[in-house]
Amino acid sequence: MSPDAPRRPAQRIEGLGETIFAEMSALAVATGSINLGQGFPDTDGPPALLRAAMDAIATGHNQYPPGLGTPELRAAVAEHQRRHYGIDLDPQREVLVTTGATEALTAALLAFVEPGDEVIALEPFFDSYPAAVQLAGGRLRGVLLRPPDFAVTRQALLAAVTERSKVLVLNSPHNPTGAVLTSTELAWVAEVARTHDLLVIADEVYEHLTFDGVVHVPISTLPGMAERTLTASSAGKTYSVTGWKIGWLTGPPTLVAAARSVKQYLSYVSGAPFQPAVAQALGAQDDWVDDLRRSLQARRDLLVGGLNDLGLETYQPAGTYFTVSDVRSLGYTDAVGFCKDLPRRTGVVAIPCSPFYDRHRLQHENPGGSLVRWTFSKAEATLAQALERMERGLGRPPGVGSV
Repeated sequence: MSPDAPRRPAQRIEGLGETIFAEMSALAVATGSINLGQGFPDTDGPPALLRAAMDAIATGHNQYPPGLGTPELRAAVAEHQRRHYGIDLDPQREVLVTTGATEALTAALLAFVEPGDEVIALEPFFDSYPAAVQLAGGRLRGVLLRPPDFAVTRQALLAAVTERSKVLVLNSPHNPTGAVLTSTELAWVAEVARTHDLLVIADEVYEHLTFDGVVHVPISTLPGMAERTLTASSAGKTYSVTGWKIGWLTGPPTLVAAARSVKQYLSYVSGAPFQPAVAQALGAQDDWVDDLRRSLQARRDLLVGGLNDLGLETYQPAGTYFTVSDVRSLGYTDAVGFCKDLPRRTGVVAIPCSPFYDRHRLQHENPGGSLVRWTFSKAEATLAQALERMERGLGRPPGVGSV
């Protein structure tokens, strides 16, 4: 045995490294840039929610909560699903509180994916999906979403299925593209899941952040899907408290129990004083969320319009915090190079989309090579300042109006 063998990392973490979010956020700090890369707001959530957390700390909610989550939060999640979607859940057996949606998704994948199993997901993927599948010993197969609409096609779905397929991860509203699956696309997903007996893990963290009258429909509400679907969501995006990391996983008792068996050895429990605060918000802050949605739509229009004015071909998202641009119109063929130049040239940071694509696919083609993700979750003044910096640093194409 090599003398270095005891210190050699396990092969299952090979290639994981630092996330692109950490890398680009560190670059934003180092260069004093406006961070339009990582999706976190620069304003806090509802004042009543913040006060409820402070009250919980002051009144002794500071020790381990129950492993499933506090009873009031589990009940509030169940009531939220019933009120918004007509989904009936037993809060004792069908709701699990997690450390954000990322832990919920990771626990579910680790609970059900065996070495050699294949996991289907919409590509580009949120970056935790490939990592969790790799840790489980599985293989990720992408259903490629292409601009300008980033739509799911039935042909791409069917092409992703093999005899080794076991799980389908569905992210809608979709990060990073901002696409929201239509009823037709959801029907195709449900058909494939039922036909091939796939477990569906639905990432719905942006469920309430949709625009232009687009409505999010949970995949579990389609015929034959409730019994094969685990759904993840969280308070972070809905209430602008991304640092609280309070999420949940819902679904049939046997599926939730399997995920819990993994989750208890990851974080064990989460944020005791935040749980009663989130429980209150789920039942009392719908108007605040509606206002947030309208505000985000206005900020989306500001950023997308400004980026297009700068000559960047930018796609209109139907949901989430994010929009995507193609940087080839500015003479770049490589979004990574563009994002590394951008702070120096303009004092703004964005995220290249290539890390959201399958590494195996990138060896043969690079469908996201010229795509960049931006967040419009920042205040309007911050977005306006970022656009002004980019206008000065990048220049403006002839004939284009002012920002």
